[in-house]
Amino acid sequence: MHKRVAILGSTGSIGRSALEVVAALRDEIRIVGLAARQEWRLLAEQARRFNVEYVAIADERHRDNLRSQCPEQTHMLAGAGGLVELIERCEPRFVLAAVVGAAGLPATLAAVERGIDVGLANKESLVVAGAVLMPLVQRSGAALIPVDSEHSAIFQALQAGRREDVRRIHLTASGGPFREWPRERLAEVTLGDALNHPTWSMGPKVTIDSATMMNKALEIVEAHWLFGLSAEQINVLIHPESIVHSMVEFCDGSLIAQLGTPDMRTPIQYALTYPRRVPGIAEPLDWTTPRVLHFEPPDLGRFGALRLGYEAARRGGVSGAVLNAANEAAVERFRAGAIPFARIVEVTEQVFERHVPIPQPTLEELLARDAWARQEVERCIAR
Repeated sequence: MHKRVAILGSTGSIGRSALEVVAALRDEIRIVGLAARQEWRLLAEQARRFNVEYVAIADERHRDNLRSQCPEQTHMLAGAGGLVELIERCEPRFVLAAVVGAAGLPATLAAVERGIDVGLANKESLVVAGAVLMPLVQRSGAALIPVDSEHSAIFQALQAGRREDVRRIHLTASGGPFREWPRERLAEVTLGDALNHPTWSMGPKVTIDSATMMNKALEIVEAHWLFGLSAEQINVLIHPESIVHSMVEFCDGSLIAQLGTPDMRTPIQYALTYPRRVPGIAEPLDWTTPRVLHFEPPDLGRFGALRLGYEAARRGGVSGAVLNAANEAAVERFRAGAIPFARIVEVTEQVFERHVPIPQPTLEELLARDAWARQEVERCIAR
């Protein structure tokens, strides 16, 4: 039988890569649901290509356009609750959660609550609501399989030993496009500069987060919740070649690493076919050419976002929600030309330091802190 899969965020970078993987695995996987925020033309094209049962678009303004271009038999959902309704109605066995930002949280929670296995490419679901999501995973029995290349690498490497024997993990980071820029030159960074990642092809939000290293800060928080690790057990290493995707260090000093070409189709396929491995479409590493791999500790003075990630992991509670929301809002203001690149982390830190901790929050409290942080960013910029 085909594995019934829904992809949330199918028009984004991860979603498009996932559909390439699915196209190569058509004998095993059937796409039953696709969802996007507003790119209705591409969503309709995907619906036709994969003959899906359900599509959902968050921006209701595009409802009629989408309906006119989708196959007649495809059911259409629209609005803020469309992603959750899609999960309820299309009955997937697996959901790939690839919606960027906190907007993907309700659908992730809905899938896990129903015991549906989730491939998590939306790190914000854990960063914002790890305190709520992980207990729900344990109660429902759903599998939560990371799709981020770093967390997928950790997930794979952990299978080499017992969880209680882990000393620490090492999350690798490319360092982004400004790793070797003099610190004073960061004031000159343009939007085009920030979107020019040296290794990975990603969407604009994630690419900017990579440039500030905020993506790695959020990954620290994600690893804290996903693997049950303290902040002190999570190390970050700059690795410009992006070949070693992360490592697990066990108590006997052994390091287990996962290596591969920097191609998101590999961790996506691993999540879709887990626990099986099947031939993939990503190019394997070419070992006929000599390679040199570099590793170095990050400069926390240059990449202040990492300090915030560690602090959010230590504090837990609502801290991840505040960090994520403040950064999302600051990145939006940078993309709009309202603040310079160097102010993204500064504004995020100012808001983060003002929040009132709540150690064991409810979902409502998490969402309230999310909304507060976004408003606080606007106030901070106005001041």
